Amino acid sequence: MTTHDDSERRAWAYLASVAEPPAASVIRLVAAIGPVDAAAAIRERSVPPGHAGVIEVTEARHMITTVDDDLAACDKMGARLLTPDDAEWPAWSLSALDRASTAARGGAPLALWVRGRAPLDVLGDTAVALVGSRAATSYGEYVAGQFASGLAAQGRAVVSGGAYGIDGAAHRGSLAAGGVTAAVLACGIDRTYPSGHARLLEEIGARGLVVSEYPPGTTAAKHRFLTRNRLVAALSGATVVVEAGRRSGATNTAAWATRLGRPLGAVPGSITSATSVGTHAMIADGQATLVADVDAVATLVTPDGEDPRGPAPTRSTDGLPRDQFRVIDAIPAHDGVSIDEIAFSSGLQVDAVRRALAGLDVAGLVDEDRGLWRLRR
Repeated sequence: MTTHDDSERRAWAYLASVAEPPAASVIRLVAAIGPVDAAAAIRERSVPPGHAGVIEVTEARHMITTVDDDLAACDKMGARLLTPDDAEWPAWSLSALDRASTAARGGAPLALWVRGRAPLDVLGDTAVALVGSRAATSYGEYVAGQFASGLAAQGRAVVSGGAYGIDGAAHRGSLAAGGVTAAVLACGIDRTYPSGHARLLEEIGARGLVVSEYPPGTTAAKHRFLTRNRLVAALSGATVVVEAGRRSGATNTAAWATRLGRPLGAVPGSITSATSVGTHAMIADGQATLVADVDAVATLVTPDGEDPRGPAPTRSTDGLPRDQFRVIDAIPAHDGVSIDEIAFSSGLQVDAVRRALAGLDVAGLVDEDRGLWRLRR
């Protein structure tokens, strides 16, 4: 929950609207003099020396008067304006956007408008972004839904962009399994874009999270989708591209995941499908890990790649010395065999077979009956 007083809240709302995100120069000004003084300096066009870039990026909007309307719309929806001062701000996840290699392309957001009861920091290292083509195939939508419901069953949040196709299937799959899903929008959180997802976005807002760095009332635009994609990747521990054409917004999100050092997975599809060209290229180039089930997806966000299903079942023959393993492998499942037959089958000398059988007998793995050796049941 936010703890800002009214003057700070109004200042943050002004700052979140006065420049088109990402606005690194405005963020630096706020860090230097605080939100209230930064808002006043921008409005009065009197920024301190060393912050001249702020004047340029705020030139078109510095006289905006929509702060009251933005906050009223936020309150009406039961939403909140989050800033880096708030406890639920996902500082660790977003910090990757401020690295030298990524900041020039779009640093961390100045603030975020959030609708939903779940705290925003429920996302992060264990969340998975499921993204892909808007013109998805039935196969792609099925896979996205199955992955999302499986991740929800493991207690993992699912992040996507609220669009048609793969995004929508991922959100619905998570919701159907009772999970938390977050839709990161390229418009204001009060906008239903796409319009056909009005009910879905309403359900996500009620049971999950709707997130945007754009103030209420902001319409969707092509450049905003590309800007939004960095947040989808940053708010997730890993990104999985389910389907993507040769040119796709999902490939942009995948590129952001790579820049941020986050694991990237891709789903194989039919070699005749145009919507799998992008995922196949990612796998072939070594950019993405091939994932074919939800456990493979979960492994991307599990520390050290540990299998989420736990360790594989052990066998009685695990860890046997090399000769003992060759000998036991040479004994049929249901018949008894002589030492000479074992030597022939295993390629070991008779003496080596005798020593191996002695060890296997002590271990309780074989029995001898009238010169024939059998596997012990």
